[in-house]
Amino acid sequence: MRNANRLLIEGLSDAIGFVGGALVGFWLGTLLGWDLFAPGYGITTVLAIALVGLSAGLGLQAARRWRNLRNPQKTNEK
Repeated sequence: MRNANRLLIEGLSDAIGFVGGALVGFWLGTLLGWDLFAPGYGITTVLAIALVGLSAGLGLQAARRWRNLRNPQKTNEK
């Protein structure tokens, strides 16, 4: 049961970090005037897609760092 709770927290924190990061990237792109859903693949559309992807990855990494700081794993170093 303890392992299931750990996996649930891991999955939820990863999902929240990924989606939250993607939303931040979307909002930042919108503020810059980049339309993610514009027809065709203009330069601003490609930049908006890249920004959302980069932000999602950064959000995921931030969630993992938060989780590791909250509950560091014990290592068996000799």
